[in-house]
Amino acid sequence: MFVGLMRVELRASWVNSLKEKRMIIKSLMSRIKNRFNVSICEVDKHDIHKNIVIGMAIISTTNKDLDGIMEGIVRYIENTEEAVIIDVEKEML
Repeated sequence: MFVGLMRVELRASWVNSLKEKRMIIKSLMSRIKNRFNVSICEVDKHDIHKNIVIGMAIISTTNKDLDGIMEGIVRYIENTEEAVIIDVEKEML
């Protein structure tokens, strides 16, 4: 069993309120969770309305599959127009 942890920091420059930020986060996290079957939540910068930080935990049977899932998530987020990726941190255990 292999476990992957990923932290993705995003910037949504068009967001003007925490309400808009929550709407984006809820939608994005729901789509990622359903598509990739990962555990996901907002982990930092809760009160800064233009910055979004989400954390994910992924479990896989092989290290190669785990890396593929993590790369797939990053590509998926890059293809959305909701926010721009600022930083990605990955850890495989």
